[in-house]
This record gives sequence, C-alpha cells and structure tokens, in this order.
Amino acid sequence: MNRFAYIEARLNPNESFVSRDRNVKIYDGDQKTEFEEGEVVLTSHRLFWGRPGEIARAAVTLCLPLHYVISLSEETTASNFFGRKTRIIMHLRPPQADKGPGPLDTSRAAHIKLSGKNGLSVEFHSALRETISARVWEVMITNEMVISSPENKAASGSEDRLARIQKRTGIGGIERHLEAKAKATDENIALAFQDLSVLMAMAKDMVGLSKTISGKIREQKGEISDDETVRFKSYLLSLGIDDPVTRDNFTSNTAYFNSLAQQICEMLLDPIEEHGGMMSLADVYCRVNRARGLELLSPEDLLHACEQLSGPIRLRSFPSGARVLQLESHDDALIAIDTLEQVQAATSLAVEELAKNLGISLLLAKERLLVAERLGKVCRDESVEGLRFYPNLLLHPVEN
Repeated sequence: MNRFAYIEARLNPNESFVSRDRNVKIYDGDQKTEFEEGEVVLTSHRLFWGRPGEIARAAVTLCLPLHYVISLSEETTASNFFGRKTRIIMHLRPPQADKGPGPLDTSRAAHIKLSGKNGLSVEFHSALRETISARVWEVMITNEMVISSPENKAASGSEDRLARIQKRTGIGGIERHLEAKAKATDENIALAFQDLSVLMAMAKDMVGLSKTISGKIREQKGEISDDETVRFKSYLLSLGIDDPVTRDNFTSNTAYFNSLAQQICEMLLDPIEEHGGMMSLADVYCRVNRARGLELLSPEDLLHACEQLSGPIRLRSFPSGARVLQLESHDDALIAIDTLEQVQAATSLAVEELAKNLGISLLLAKERLLVAERLGKVCRDESVEGLRFYPNLLLHPVEN
C-alpha cells in the first residue's frame, strides 16, 4: 500500500480509460485494509481506487502508477454460498523517493491484492493483464518525434495495443464475462448435485429392498413368526422408509391426508420429544422427506397432513407467523418455566445462545423466549449489542 498516492482522479493528456470494476477491496500483502467496497478504474498508465462516486467527481482517490507493477498472479479462495472466487495479486517494485503522500508510508509487503465479493469481473481481469503486457507508459510520445523514427514506431505500436485492449473490453469483454459466468454456474451446479445423485441412487436401492421385505411379510404372514415380523419392521423403521403413504393408494384426499398425518405422528414423536417438545415445519419437511426416500412430499401435502393432526402432536401457529409441530403435553407454561431456568442459569441469554444450549433452531429459540416473555417469566433488553432476555425480577423477585 505504500506505492499508492492520493491524487485527483483525472486523466492526463496522453492517458486513456481502459476498464472499471465495482465492489473491490485492497489487501496490503495478505492483510486486509480499510479500503473496501470501492470502485477501481484502470487507465493506460494508472490504477485508481475510490469510494463509490468519487472517481466520477474527480475527487482525491488512491492512485497506483502501473510502472510499479512487475507481474501479475492470482489466487483462488472460497466465495459466499457456492463456488470460488479469484483474487488478483500485483507484485510491485519498491516505492520511488519522490512518491507523493499516500495511505501508508512504509509496508513490508511487496505485493497487493485486488478482490471482490464474488471475484473481479473477467472483463477487468483480462484488461489489466493486457494493459500490463502492453506497458504503454514506457513510451513517451513527443511532438519532436518523426513518423518514420524507430521510437515513433514503438509509440504507434503501443497505441495500437491500447486500442486493441479497449476494443476487446467492450462487447467482446461482456460476452466473455457472460460465458465465463455461465460456465462457473454450470460447474457449481454439477458439484452441488454430484453427492445428491449418489444419495438418490442409494435411496432407490433401499426403498426397493424395503418394499420387497414388506411384500414378503404380507404374503407369508402365516409362515413368519411374530418375533421375525417385529424384527423386520424394526429394521425398516431404523432406515426410516417403512412403506411411505402415497396418494396412489387412496381414492379421496381426506383419507390420504389422515393416513399421512398418522404416519408423520409416528415418525416424529420421538424426535420432537428430544428437541424440547417443538419442531419447526422446515425441520419437519426435511426429516419426513429424508425418511421417505424417493417418495417425496410437496410442502402443500405436508401442511395439509399436519393440519389433520389431533394428538399427541398438533400444529401450532405463533403470533409472529411461525408454525411448528408441538407435543400436546408441552404447553406454554412448561415452556416458559424451562426457558426461565435456562436464562437464570446464564444470568441472561440471546436467541442464538439459547438455540446453542438446547440444540434447536434460532426460530424455535426465539419463540420459546417470546412465550416466556408473554407469561412474564423473562423481560427483554434491546441495545446496540442486540436483543437479550433477563429474568423478570419485578414479577418474580429472587428470594434471599
């Protein structure tokens, strides 16, 4: 960073605009800096970095003369969600003695890095490489040059290279950027579904096995002892795929949803008890479909089946709009008391802390705290540090 200088973002007479990119941050060597989410502009001679809008106003911005750049390289790092992103590494010469004031007077790093949220654009990356390769700044065109002189020919050659760079970073650059983005998307999708394909293949074999065993049990019930039947059933239930209820076996939606609700209740009774008496519909959807193998349920069918539940599990809607499956025996009073005990043990709790302590989702943790608040067991404190809940000492003072 000690090669950068503060200067007005204006082009010199012999300088041309090449390319730009946004949401770019600068690293001093491998160290992060405060220069993030900025706009970077590449010219034939320099690299400018400024906050959004500063370069357009010709304000004072960071400027790196390209004659400092020895070479370029790149590194690949993990990006947000899926995929990977590329950072550009610019290897630099030592700063000159007459360099103007900049963000740093000294730096041990002999390189800087340019990075973005999802990597720099292909267009900008290509333009930077070609500009560094052309090294237009090394040729100074003066009025005394003669067209036929070798120096003038070198200057003309550099100008031609710059013109080619600017042309390539136009429509062609956009096309290459879109093509590279589409290719990266295809690769990410292929990676994401590789494991899923293997899992589905295994699930298909397991479902086939379960149907074969279930068929033998039904066909040969008289020849198989009760103990063997129970053992076979336990094997199937441990796999979570004991003849899933499907719409094909019913003539009416009512019968289908009632049978599906009964199976969901049997499947989730123990897991819901282990999770403190409640489970969000998102978790229910994942667990049920994972257990059903290839016989997947739609969200609508799952919701209709859950609405048919009458016990010992029921569908509940909270004032916030969140919907969960909850044990009938697990009423709000018990939830509030249990939550209060958790808060008292820790003096105070945030939503994420309660979720971690109980091993439940953030949604359920927040609803538990809100239930305890409505019943007067806890009270909230909202500050710049976030939302925290404390025991309500006004209604439930601590006994000495």
